[in-house]
Amino acid sequence: MALRLVSRKLGSKFLPMLSSTSLLHSHATSFGFKHVREEEKSQMVGNVFSSVASNYDLMNDLMSGGLHRLWKDRLVSMLNPFPGMKHLDVAGGTGDVAFRILDGISSIKRRANQDPRNDHLQEETQIHVCDINPNMLNVGRKRAIERGLAEDKSLIWVEGDAEALSFEDNTMDGYTIAFGIRNVTHIEKVLSEAYSLASERVEVPRVLKHGGRFLCLELSHVEAPVFKELYDYYSFSVIPALGELVAGDRESYQYLVESIRRFPPQEKFASMIVDAGFQKVEYENLVGGVVAIHSGLKI
Repeated sequence: MALRLVSRKLGSKFLPMLSSTSLLHSHATSFGFKHVREEEKSQMVGNVFSSVASNYDLMNDLMSGGLHRLWKDRLVSMLNPFPGMKHLDVAGGTGDVAFRILDGISSIKRRANQDPRNDHLQEETQIHVCDINPNMLNVGRKRAIERGLAEDKSLIWVEGDAEALSFEDNTMDGYTIAFGIRNVTHIEKVLSEAYSLASERVEVPRVLKHGGRFLCLELSHVEAPVFKELYDYYSFSVIPALGELVAGDRESYQYLVESIRRFPPQEKFASMIVDAGFQKVEYENLVGGVVAIHSGLKI
């Protein structure tokens, strides 16, 4: 779990050759393995998620064998949610992470057998689910209704851009983003919106409070050679075919696996989080690096 800043070589018979520039710089304009203009990428990514929204959770279960549930549980356990917290879950349209946070807070309240006079803490708890795609948010709202959370004032749905958040400065105790940051055009802008913006040599505090935690769960890079070969075969041969069979959409899932290969390796992404200003930055590989959880504190 310790932070390691080391170089990493990528190569596989299943992958086209990638230049170090296109791999390591988040401002590289790419859509999977395609090169596109910056103004095109957000629309193209939006089309992908509009297409997959209705089957998003089912496909996550099928592609990961249900493991994505355990990965999200681990993410929320690292967040350590508490009653009365103000939290922002970015790219969380279907509500998977937000529901887990609320469940965690409810569990804490039950264990503590909280005095009814302190019920105002539940109202003060605010979990903002921010997603740029309205179709994904609609799925989340529907799931909230099914879970009996339609009237829960703690859950707030917001259509918004991770690179230009509408929230006020120093307002959030926590920030999570799960399987979303690799789809943005500028990773640095997303990190700056969480920590702080630099404008004409003046640091503008952004959404996290001091002491707030940034957590990112993302599909990442496998190191072990034999496992990597198997993972590449599964990614490029099985996942797109599964997308076509279940969701009737091969191209979106082809983009998915390509976008993972375009995303910076764990060490490089950790260094980007450090460059954004975060401290105590570390990451934890799960399933040999298939996914990684990166963490940083705003101190």
